[in-house]
Amino acid sequence: MTTHAEPDDVTLVFGASGYIGSNLVPFLSARGKRVRAVSRNRAVLEGREWPGVECAAADALDPDSLAPALQGVHTAYYLVHSMAAGSNFGDLDLQAAANFRDAAALAEVKRIVYLGGLIPHNPESLHLQSRYETGEVLRSGSVPITEVRAGMIIGPGSAAFEVMRDLVNNLPVMITPRWVYSLSPPIALPDLLAYLAGVADLPAAAGQIYDAAGPDVLTYADIMRRLAKILGRKIWILPVPVLTPKLSSHWLGLVTTVPTNIARALVDGLKHDVLADDTALRALVPIPLLALEEAILDALAQEANHDIPAHWVEGSIRCRNFEPRYAYYAKQATGSCQSSSSPTELWQQICRVGNDGDFFALNTLWWLRRAGDWLVGGPSFRRRRRDPDNLRVGDVVDAWRVIALQPQRKLTLLLEMKLPGAGVLEFDIIPNEGSCEVRATAYFHPAGVWGLLYWYPLVPFHLWIFKAMSREIVRRASLKGSEPLVNP
Repeated sequence: MTTHAEPDDVTLVFGASGYIGSNLVPFLSARGKRVRAVSRNRAVLEGREWPGVECAAADALDPDSLAPALQGVHTAYYLVHSMAAGSNFGDLDLQAAANFRDAAALAEVKRIVYLGGLIPHNPESLHLQSRYETGEVLRSGSVPITEVRAGMIIGPGSAAFEVMRDLVNNLPVMITPRWVYSLSPPIALPDLLAYLAGVADLPAAAGQIYDAAGPDVLTYADIMRRLAKILGRKIWILPVPVLTPKLSSHWLGLVTTVPTNIARALVDGLKHDVLADDTALRALVPIPLLALEEAILDALAQEANHDIPAHWVEGSIRCRNFEPRYAYYAKQATGSCQSSSSPTELWQQICRVGNDGDFFALNTLWWLRRAGDWLVGGPSFRRRRRDPDNLRVGDVVDAWRVIALQPQRKLTLLLEMKLPGAGVLEFDIIPNEGSCEVRATAYFHPAGVWGLLYWYPLVPFHLWIFKAMSREIVRRASLKGSEPLVNP
């Protein structure tokens, strides 16, 4: 028999770095739950800086990593999926679910709460089939499962919502697939979180499946039109029959920032009418539900009032120059290099970035980019560093500004050039056994089609530049470390 959780029992959020997980963790913690947040990358979770939340690393595809994460857990939220893994994501999802099911039973977990998707009749979508089959695998174990099935979520960072926001903000005339006339009952993010929190402590919910939905049933075209009205945009939607799911996903990949694999999974699901019968859940967890317009306004308000992170985080409003029209998801380019130097030696070199126009490598290209910014009235060439060797938050480095730093670990620079979007450059020092990895990563949140047109031609150059920068930082640190010490 399922019992209520005691105050000291641990609530596990497995998949805490994902969209729902990163919102559910602080939601549960604020309600007095003792929360353990788990993902494959613990550093990502620690970067969220959730007060009072325990962070841990585990991978559902690595069974040996699960036992420590599940120790002392009363209720486990299972929120992982492999949509971004490519064509075999369904097989990975089932294996991950089986591993988690077995590990939860051994750990004597009392309840698993699983977030699935609304299932249409005879779904063709591989994504929806995988969500259904994952629930079946979890239910085949001995731990009682409560499955909550939801469709489109209205909230900042929801892939479907961000696709629509990008389209509305950037394309006044849209040539779209026929799926824009499919029906959906969108649900506001706060309402879904309240449902997930509510069912966990109710004995009656053990072993049950519930549909979660908002009060409106609309086509995706209707949702986009209402979103456009709230954002003050005018749009014209022209559906055509020739855009297959594969073509649609590539089209979305070109005109939005949502990753193509995720876009493909979304399109496969969006082509169905996805309806819900939420009578049972509304009776079990009676909450006032937000209508679509209220949900959109709440999402925009959440974003505007979101805590400003200490470094780049996907969707951070600060890293988008406080401009909500810029894309939530970022385009990225990374270069890295291994080093035998110490973190201190590497950090000393990183902190000299931009000194006298020296960006470690390919400085002629950097000079040309700075000159272009200067010609259009940007800050390049107009600002000087406070100190050639040391940095602190708020310092300017040519057209960049230091917005965060963790000595010997991470430096985050916000780009203040004039360009169609917002950019961040991060340097990371990642210790390994006996060595360190130096990584330089650019994140760019495009401002519509012009931002995407700016980004795509530069991708090869960015990959080249950041690899060269990382190598040069490593080389300079190695030379510095080999210099003999001189007594003052």
